[in-house]
Amino acid sequence: MDRWITATHGPALRRSSDPVVVDLGYGAAPWTAVELLRRLRTAEPRTEVVGIEIEPARVAAALPYERDGLRFRHGGFEVPLPDGRAPVLIRAANVLRQYDEAEVAGVWARLRGRLAPGGLLVEGTCDEIGRRHVWVALGAEGPRTVTFATRLGSLDRPSDLAERLPKALIHRNVPGEPVHAFLRDFDRAWAAAAPYASLGARQRWIRTVRELAGDWPVVDGVRRWRQGEVTVEWGALAPGGG
Repeated sequence: MDRWITATHGPALRRSSDPVVVDLGYGAAPWTAVELLRRLRTAEPRTEVVGIEIEPARVAAALPYERDGLRFRHGGFEVPLPDGRAPVLIRAANVLRQYDEAEVAGVWARLRGRLAPGGLLVEGTCDEIGRRHVWVALGAEGPRTVTFATRLGSLDRPSDLAERLPKALIHRNVPGEPVHAFLRDFDRAWAAAAPYASLGARQRWIRTVRELAGDWPVVDGVRRWRQGEVTVEWGALAPGGG
């Protein structure tokens, strides 16, 4: 996720007069915020990251890790930043998993309302060590894209990513829903690309996504596919859409 954010949102960080980023719900340890700062500063050295957690004990445990450009604060979806600052990016990984699907739209709207002009909300779910990850990117107008990302050497078939669908989609992976049809076609393309496995998992993935793009609105290219990613327009996978 951090790699994708850096590649796609790095220009917005560089254009911003106040490139502050929020790592919302960083968890029991502050490592994700530390890693996010390190990654984003390769795109814009002025970037600041604020880790926000709802549990005061987690904030207290993270304070010793503060450094130049990295701070930790207590809070939730109100995204409390000092001096009225508005983040150019909010990243929320594994935050909405415990919420009801009906609450997602409201949370998305609240977080989008905290963004600076041109800001981005990235919300999704990953496994415990980041090998499989699916996230939605949202601008002020609403959701834009869905990205599926995996460590290719760990993948048996693309539909393995279904268990990491974000809350807005995970209960929609059933016949008749667009995301179910997408994953079905993804698996079929993966099976058809089996001869490319002799060239490595990356080449098989690239061939698979190239085939998939014939029927689905894939918005990225080979440079991202080589990273084990594919990004699709949100409207094609949205619940009840298609």
